[in-house]
Order: sequence, then structure tokens, then C-alpha cells
Amino acid sequence: MSTEEERFEPSRTIERNLGMELIRVTEAAALSAGRWMGKGNKEMVDQAAVDAMRHAVDGVDMHGVVVIGEGEKDEAPMLYIGEEIGNGSKPEVDVAVDPVDGTRLLALGLPGALAVIATAERGSMYSAPPGVYYMEKIAVGPGMKNVIDINAPITVNLDRIARARQSRIDDLTAVILDRPRHQDIIRQVREAGARIRLITDGDVAAAILAAMEDYRGIDIMLGIGGAPEAVLAAAALKCLGGEIQCKIWPRTEEERKRFKADGIDMDRVYRTDDLVSGNDVSFAATGITSGELLDGVQYFGWGARTSSIMMRSHSGTVRYIQARHKWRKGVVQN
Repeated sequence: MSTEEERFEPSRTIERNLGMELIRVTEAAALSAGRWMGKGNKEMVDQAAVDAMRHAVDGVDMHGVVVIGEGEKDEAPMLYIGEEIGNGSKPEVDVAVDPVDGTRLLALGLPGALAVIATAERGSMYSAPPGVYYMEKIAVGPGMKNVIDINAPITVNLDRIARARQSRIDDLTAVILDRPRHQDIIRQVREAGARIRLITDGDVAAAILAAMEDYRGIDIMLGIGGAPEAVLAAAALKCLGGEIQCKIWPRTEEERKRFKADGIDMDRVYRTDDLVSGNDVSFAATGITSGELLDGVQYFGWGARTSSIMMRSHSGTVRYIQARHKWRKGVVQN
């Protein structure tokens, strides 16, 4: 056998890939929610995606429990935290969903909205304490996972990444949510000399782009975002081999005092394996509006086209899936 042939090792398992089934779930959510692009109705955007995702997930061969979802049972009629989903067969898994990551993006017709779902072994996904909604985050790719420290100054982290990349700080690009709370972070990055890409929403996709070895448009994600999104990002980074570090972030001094009274450790650093400790993680996302990660849904008289990504930690495989959905057979595709 030649050296080139030895570099490819064919799969020796016949186990089912749950991620392939999850793609159908995110496709359903994207196809339904995409109809509301740019119509300014966030409520209908979310309802369309939730309804479609909940219906589609019933057919997945799994016994899932929603750990990250649309809220508590009294807040959400479907995909609520603790809801059992799937058809009840094995495997037993935790499930994290975001029917639309970027609801505002989709409602306004802006780029980067996704439908997202992830699974991991039962009991392996982190569930934030009640009342915890935000986390401070830093995310990078595989080559940088051992050099970052969320407690270190931003300049130190950028310098370490630049050295690991054998580059300069002004070669690096940081992606940051455009929020007033990030003014100091933006100032520090600018003073260090790195470039900045500000985004309005969608830090799950931002973390994925920062972690992808074959994408060099973003080197690091920084800032404060949703705690549920941190778990979804951790699931994706577990598949990519990247690293996310997070700390619980109180929005107000009153919230800080309440967290302290409840015994919540705001100094604890949650790493990728703390947020998703399982070793068989599947992640799937479908683009709803076109962005850097995925193209959005395109509709035609004969059907639609979707663009999705599927990842699995067990194998490290990343699949990009372009699909045509025909609901009028026999119609010529133009």
C-alpha cells in the first residue's frame, strides 16, 4: 500500500450517525422560518421555526431530553427545558436547540441566521442555574486551545495567539458582538492592534468560524453573550477540536448579589468539557439567511435549496450538505 493510501483510514464501524438525522430537523426549521425573512415579525419567525423543528424531531431515532431550549415549561409550549423528544429509541441523549440563532437577523433580512441543534450523551450538557442568562466568553480553534486564558488581559491572549500562529497581533481579527457592554473590550483590542469584526447577533456562528482550521477570517471570539448559546458553541467546538472558556456574567449589581446569595461561583471558568462533557457529540445547523458560515434558504417554484453543516466529535468529521427539496415533482429547475 502506498503512503498516500495509508493516509486515508476507512471507517471500521457500522454505527448510525445521529447527526445525519439532525440535519433534517434543522432543514425543516430553516425552510419554515425562512418564509418570514425581512417581514419584521420576530414572533412569527420564532413560532414557525419552533413548530417545524418540534414536528421534525419526533421522527429522530433517539430518546432526547431538552437541556437548552425555548425556556421553562410554563414559558414555552414546545422544545421547553426538560421536554422529552425523539421517537423514544436509543441513544439516550441531552439535546440543545436554537430554532433560530439570530431571530432579529431573520426578521430584518440580515445575514447569518441559523437553525441549530446539538446532542450529547445523557447528563453531559451544562444547564445554567436559574436566572443565569449571560456568560463572558472567549473562543478559538484547535491550535490556540492551550494558549488562551479568559482571566488574562486581552492583550496577553492576542499576543499568545499571534505567537502560536507565527504572526503579529495586527494580523489577527477578533469578532465581537456590537453591544454597549463591549466598549472596553473593543478599546483593548484596538489598543493591542488587532482588527475587529463587529456583529449584531449570532455568536454561535462566530465561535464556529473562530474555531475552524480551514477558515482564517476570524482568529478569536470575545465578549459577553447568552449562556444557552455558550453550550451550543461548546458542542460545535467539541467536534472541531477548538476551545471555549466562559464565566457567568451578572447584568446588574442586584443580580450579582443574588448570584452570590445563591452560592453561584462567578469566578469559575467553564471550559469546553465543562459545558459539554460527552465524547459523542453531534452538531447540525442550516442557514436561513446567507452568512459566512452557510448560505441561506432559496425558494423556487419547484421547491427550495438549503445549505447545512454537520459535525461529530467521535470522528471529527465535518460535512457540508447542499440539499434540494422538491415539492413539485416534474417542474423544470431554472
